[in-house]
Amino acid sequence: MKTTTMKWALMVMVSTSMFVSCKKDKDEDKPSGCEISKTNLVGSYKLTALEYKQSATAQPVNYLAFMEDCEKDDILVLGNDGNYENKDAGTVCESHEVQKGTWDVVGHTININGMLQQGIITSYDCKTLICYVENGITQGDRMTYTLVKQ
Repeated sequence: MKTTTMKWALMVMVSTSMFVSCKKDKDEDKPSGCEISKTNLVGSYKLTALEYKQSATAQPVNYLAFMEDCEKDDILVLGNDGNYENKDAGTVCESHEVQKGTWDVVGHTININGMLQQGIITSYDCKTLICYVENGITQGDRMTYTLVKQ
């Protein structure tokens, strides 16, 4: 009797673990909703970090520290129509013109004309967008942008 009960208990445990593991695999296959696409990138962003490295071995420099306070709180709006606006939010700069232009993303490359050309997207989790531009000031340099969706 005990042997039959133990066999049933073992079968239930094995069946349950197989069911749970199969369910977990299905959950992992679900798209995260954070694919890098124009549709998913549409929204308002604030620049929260700007790091510059003159070479791969150079110490990173916080370029955000060199920006005016009135520039640090600006909001970049990427529209679904392919247009963008960089709005002077919060502390307003003396010359508070709204920058406008077009933007696009192809694969992992984002182009925001007049602001960010050929930016390589390294990370996007539907909230934080991290990208970099190489050879912008000197050969071998890298400027890394961190933008957080508002």
